[in-house]
Amino acid sequence: MRFRQVHLDFHTSEYIDNIGALFSKTQFQEMLKLGKVDSITVFSKCHHGWAYHPSTANEIHPGLSFDLLGAMIEAAHEIGVKTPVYLSAGLDEKLAKRRPEWLLRDREDRTSWVKNFMEPGYHEFCMNSPYLDVLLAQVEEVVRNYDADGLFLDITGVKKCYCHRCLAQALSEEIDFLDERAMLPLWERTYAHYTTRVRETIDTVKPGLPVFHNGGHIRRGRRDLAVMNTHLELESLPTGGWGYDHFPLSARYAQPLGMDFLGMTGKFHTTWGEFGGYKHPNALRYEASLSLANGARCSIGDQLHPEGMMDPATYALIGAAYREVEAKEAWCSDTRNIADIALLSLEATGESDSEAAEARFTGNSDAGAARILLEGKFLFDVIDLVQDFHRYQVIILPDRVKIGAQLAVKLHAFVADGGKVLATGISGLKTDGSGFGLDFGVKWLGENVYRPSYCRPDFDLLSLSRAGFVMYSIGQNVELSEGGRALGYREEPYFNRQAIKFCSHQHTPSSLKAANPGITEGRHGIYIAWDIFEEYATKGSLHLKEMVIYALNRLLPDKTLETNLPAQGVVTLQAQREPGRLIQHLLYAVPVKRGEGIEVIEDILPLYEIGVTVRTERPVRKVYLAPQMMELPFEISETGVRYTVPKLECHQMVVIET
Repeated sequence: MRFRQVHLDFHTSEYIDNIGALFSKTQFQEMLKLGKVDSITVFSKCHHGWAYHPSTANEIHPGLSFDLLGAMIEAAHEIGVKTPVYLSAGLDEKLAKRRPEWLLRDREDRTSWVKNFMEPGYHEFCMNSPYLDVLLAQVEEVVRNYDADGLFLDITGVKKCYCHRCLAQALSEEIDFLDERAMLPLWERTYAHYTTRVRETIDTVKPGLPVFHNGGHIRRGRRDLAVMNTHLELESLPTGGWGYDHFPLSARYAQPLGMDFLGMTGKFHTTWGEFGGYKHPNALRYEASLSLANGARCSIGDQLHPEGMMDPATYALIGAAYREVEAKEAWCSDTRNIADIALLSLEATGESDSEAAEARFTGNSDAGAARILLEGKFLFDVIDLVQDFHRYQVIILPDRVKIGAQLAVKLHAFVADGGKVLATGISGLKTDGSGFGLDFGVKWLGENVYRPSYCRPDFDLLSLSRAGFVMYSIGQNVELSEGGRALGYREEPYFNRQAIKFCSHQHTPSSLKAANPGITEGRHGIYIAWDIFEEYATKGSLHLKEMVIYALNRLLPDKTLETNLPAQGVVTLQAQREPGRLIQHLLYAVPVKRGEGIEVIEDILPLYEIGVTVRTERPVRKVYLAPQMMELPFEISETGVRYTVPKLECHQMVVIET
C-alpha cells in the first residue's frame, strides 16, 4: 500500500452536462504532484449509477463523451501514481428508479438511505436480489478492461432487509422473520455470498487484485468480516460524524489484526459531498500524522468537479500534509504497536451499548476508555476475544463485559500468568448471575438503587483534593470479600430525585455517610462499581479520568513509556521490524468546536522540553529525531532510556536504535 492516497469522489447527477469537459492530463498530473499523491482512487461508477467510461455492463454518464476513467489511469500511471478503482456497490440511483423491487426494505417497507422517492437522496440495494449479478458484471468489465491497482466497493456490509426476496427465503427456511435475531444469519449469509462472488469474479481475470468493501467502519470483534478484504481502509472523517475519538480506537484494533490498513480522512470542513469546503492545513497535518503514529498509511478524501478539473486549492492543502508524510515514510513501514494494556472492546464482545447511537461507530464505553488511555499516556491495543491476552500486562473490561465460558478460560490463564484486570460496572460478573468470575476482593449484591450516587476515593487524585465525587452512571452495590481491599467508598444521596421529593437544581447531595465500597482491589485486579467509561464519554468529569489513571498506575507499576506531554497530546511506540528499531511518536493539537458539533483543528501551538522515558531490555545505541536526523542526548537508568524532545510542533518522531 502507498502512504499518500487520495480518495477522489465523483458522484455526479445526470442533470449536469459537460462531464469532464475541462479534464486535462497535464493539469491532473500537476495536481497530483502538487499534492504529493502516490495513489488515487478513481471512479468507474458513482452513487447516481453512471459509468465514467464506455460500458456494456452499465451506461456511460449522458453528459460524458470520452473515457474519463481510462484517461485518469493513463495519466496517473505515467507519473508512477497507483489507481484503485471505485464502484458504488450498494447504491445505483439510476437503476433504483427502474427496479425498485430490488431495494432494501425495513420492517415498515421503507427504503434506505431515504425512506421514499419524494426525498432527495439515494436508495440502497439488497444483495439478495438480481442486482448482485448486475454489479458483478460491472466489476468484471472494469477488471478486464482497465489497469486497476485495486477495487474499492462502497456502501456494503451486513444489512437488515425485509424485502420480498429476503422474506420469501426466510419462509422457505422456516426462519421467524418477526425475530430480528433469527433473521441475522440470513443477512450475514447474504453479505458473505456477495463478497465471495466479488472475489471469484475478480480472480477469473486478475487473481489476487486488492479489494476493499467499505461500510464506513471496521466492526471490532468481526475478524471474519475484516478478512473478506485484502486490506482495511478506516473511513474516519473527524468533522463528518466520526469525531476525533473514532480513528485512534479503530486503528488500535486494526493494527494487531496484522493486515495492511490506512486511515481515511477528508479535505472537507464537514463531510463527503461538500464542494467549496476546506479544513485548515494544520488539521490535515495532524490527521495524517495520527495515521502514521498508529501504524497506518494515509488517505484524504476529495470530490472532483463535474467538468473534471482538479482543484488547485485542494491539492495545495493536501500537499502541505503529504510533504511531511513523504519525509517520514522510512520510519513508518512494517511496524507493530507496543502496548502494555489491552482494552477488550465492548463492541467486540457483542454486548449492547445503550448510548452507541450517540457516539457514531464507537460506543461510549469503548470511546471513554480509549480517551482516558490516550490522555493518561498509556500504550494500548483494542482487542477482541480472539486476541492473545498474554501480550499485555493489564486488560480492561469496560462497563458491561460479563464473563462467559470462553472469556473465563482466557482470563484465568492470563491472571495465572501474572496479568491484572481492571473491570467497571457489571464487567467481571459471570453470565450465569452467580457473582464475579475473578477475584476483585468483592461480592456483588445487585444494582444500586440510587442514581446519581457518590464515590469518595481513599487516595489522592492527581489534580483534586479528596471529596465525594458525583457519579451519574449506573452503579453496583458490592461488599468486600475475604482478602479484598477498599480503595474508595460509595456515598448515597439522601434520596433519589422525584416529582415531589427533590432538592436543588439537579440532584440530591451526598448524605456524607459511607456505604459499601465503590473501588476495590483483589488478587486479580481492581474493580470500579460504576459505568465509568461511558460516563467519561458523555460527561467528561475530571475525577472519572483520574480515578481510572490511579487504578491503572497501581496495576501497571512498570510502564513501558512515561512522559510529561499534556493531556491532549498523543504518544505511541511502534517497533519497526527492519532494521530493528523503536519509533516513538508524539502529537499535539487541540480540537475546538465550531458551529453545531463540528470539531476543528486550526492553531497548533509548539511545545518545548518534552521529557520521555522508554523502558527497553536492549542496549540503546542512538536516539535521534526523525526525519530531521538530529541526535538527542540520552541517559540510561533502571527505568529505561530517558531523553528530552526539545520541540514538538504537531508531530515528532523519536527513533531509538538498539
